[in-house]
Amino acid sequence: MFYIQAILRDFIPFSIFKNRKKYVMTLNKSDIELVQKRVNYYCKQNKPFIIQSDAKMIGNFKKEKPSAYFYDLKQYLYYFNPKFKFNYRFGDDTYLEQYPFFVKARPISGNNHHAILMNLDKHRHFLFIKDPYSFRQKKELLVWRGAAYQVHRKKFIKEYYLHPRCNIGQTNKPIENVPWQKDKLSIQEQLQYKFILSIEGNDVATSLKWTLSSNSLCLMVKPKFETWFMEGLLIAGVHYVELNSDYSDLDEKLEYYIEHPEEAERIINNAHKFIQQFQNPNIEDAISISVLQRYFDLSGQH
Repeated sequence: MFYIQAILRDFIPFSIFKNRKKYVMTLNKSDIELVQKRVNYYCKQNKPFIIQSDAKMIGNFKKEKPSAYFYDLKQYLYYFNPKFKFNYRFGDDTYLEQYPFFVKARPISGNNHHAILMNLDKHRHFLFIKDPYSFRQKKELLVWRGAAYQVHRKKFIKEYYLHPRCNIGQTNKPIENVPWQKDKLSIQEQLQYKFILSIEGNDVATSLKWTLSSNSLCLMVKPKFETWFMEGLLIAGVHYVELNSDYSDLDEKLEYYIEHPEEAERIINNAHKFIQQFQNPNIEDAISISVLQRYFDLSGQH
């Protein structure tokens, strides 16, 4: 359905998008403040700039891989003049360019104002769930499943896959002949555990959004990268439980929150509140359009 809808947009006249843009951008005062706050976060560029010579013209922006990235960006480019130009980069790379460009992810720290965030590959990353179990109903164990191609993931798995309080395993393809290679666990199966580990991969952890929307407690090392989800605004001890970079305090944190379930439930409730800001489709559309509008304005394309 995602791809069918994306393809059908090509047949909608520009005038329809122009009229819908007026509707989407008709907001009440509180919504305007929310939209502006998030636009400022995603697009930290606030000074005029010259568009790069290799910039793509909207009218010439044709399907390319990864196609989910392409369709997610194209969804909002329809609202603008086909002659407008822009720079972008698809994929998991997080290095910073010397000019403003659209990306899925960027480093949280440092001077990242040239990396302008858009919600790309969102049908894979922006997954929120309804958890059928309460925190106290779950197994007193930590769970993680995922591909482990990065050194930091491999190091953690090798050290903890036999830990008595952990159900840890990699699901690499092709299958590797190592004892920590295990079968996948569905989200529903992972929801049976009180603690879910989130480990960044090439950029952010794909599972982070559904983990924070669950009734399990999210444990992770302080994130280094951020996306449309604004991972840089997540607060340790408020939205998630922060672990040392070498996971040396894992036992201590598990024991503490097993003995203090009310503390775990407080953090889980805060995580749910954080997620609520992403669940109004009209607001999400208004923010995406506004981020693009700022880019085109600052690049002199009025």
